[in-house]
Amino acid sequence: MSSSPQQFPHAHVELDECGVATLTITEAKSVNILSTPVIQDLTVALAALRARDDVRVLVLRGTGDKAFVGGADIHEMAGLDPDSGRRFISRLRELCDAVRDFPLPVIARLAGYCLGGGLELALACDLRIGSEDSRYGMPEVKVGIPSVIHAALLPRLIGLSRSTWLLLTGENIDAATAREWGLVQQLVPADGLDTAVATTAHGLAALGPSVMRQQKELLRSWEERPLTESVDASVDAFGTAFATGEPCRYMASFINRSR
Repeated sequence: MSSSPQQFPHAHVELDECGVATLTITEAKSVNILSTPVIQDLTVALAALRARDDVRVLVLRGTGDKAFVGGADIHEMAGLDPDSGRRFISRLRELCDAVRDFPLPVIARLAGYCLGGGLELALACDLRIGSEDSRYGMPEVKVGIPSVIHAALLPRLIGLSRSTWLLLTGENIDAATAREWGLVQQLVPADGLDTAVATTAHGLAALGPSVMRQQKELLRSWEERPLTESVDASVDAFGTAFATGEPCRYMASFINRSR
């Protein structure tokens, strides 16, 4: 597709010539708060990006460096009842699912605070690159609600003990602790964050889009399937890869460089 990415009040999309799409949370207060309008705009923007055939990698970020996302909108949540509460959190779940199920790699650019619903959104991404001054937490219990939806990814990512501490105390952890726990995969100085994200994104964009889709699909399926089924599915995926033409092209390039 050659058309420009669609824009939304709370979701700004940029797409470079290499196929790296950047989805920026906009007009969502100074720390990129997830209100219903913001959640809806991001979800629709993700659907539009998913439908494009020129996207290779997606970078998800907030406006500025105060926060990736400072959490869900407390002012909105304070007026919820059981029914509207379920609708609100279901919309946030749909957003996180749209990120998690995006068919190509998604990188979270994590500057400043990453809290509550923002951390759940980051957990839905494939790669998390943070600045050395970033901070992470799940403070929901401090305002009378449990951490839910994609907080369920925490135990398998960082272990039950560390997840229990985060979810029951509501306390934040610093970037070094987040890296030690495996919550983020890479930490860089704040002034090098954009460079680190761009380097990783363009490295992924240079790889075959078909194999990126295959690998991500396998990663997701391995989380749900028993080991034997996972191995069987990967054997089939390996064979299917040769129908795309990418192995021939990329292997030939590798062989030529080795001569």
